[in-house]
Amino acid sequence: MLADLSPLLIWPLALVFGYLLGSIPFGLLLTRSAGTADIRGIGSGNIGATNVLRTGRKDLAAATLLGDALKGTVAVLVALSVFGQAGGIAAGLGAFVGHIFPVWLNFRGGKGVATFLGVTLGLVWQGAVAFAIAWLLVAFLTRYSSLSALVASVVTVIIVGLRGETDIMLLLLFLTALLWAKHHQNIRRLLNGTEGKIGAKG
Repeated sequence: MLADLSPLLIWPLALVFGYLLGSIPFGLLLTRSAGTADIRGIGSGNIGATNVLRTGRKDLAAATLLGDALKGTVAVLVALSVFGQAGGIAAGLGAFVGHIFPVWLNFRGGKGVATFLGVTLGLVWQGAVAFAIAWLLVAFLTRYSSLSALVASVVTVIIVGLRGETDIMLLLLFLTALLWAKHHQNIRRLLNGTEGKIGAKG
């Protein structure tokens, strides 16, 4: 069984597999196939669902969100079945890094929120449920999508840690740090009160 391979082989194999899946730029591919403007030239320039929404196509944004989440989930589940938990964790890391730093796009990708959720779903579904609940609650109370993602990622780490899933918690803690780093401009705008709210015009 491949799961019986040495971690020295499992980790790089699963990591590369996850990265290749995670680096698929669904937002760019979907908007390009639909004939809309290049999302890298509008808004934040990111390839994620939030920026796709700025094209005015809610359907494409929803499809991007689904694709970006599922590529994380698929990477984890396939690696889990082939390599075991160590491989699943490595693939989850690879998928997340592949999304935010895709080699095909000069390492300029999305901010990782949907892929974070997808990776969590594949590893521990309870954590994904916690993420979704926290995101929806903060979004309802504040109407800040970025703040919702930031809070939800931390809540997820706490919930997974309380479940005793130490290895997965450490992975999600690292992904949370990357997610926060990718949101540094949003954090700055949140602090100075200029961050845009969900549904705001202009």
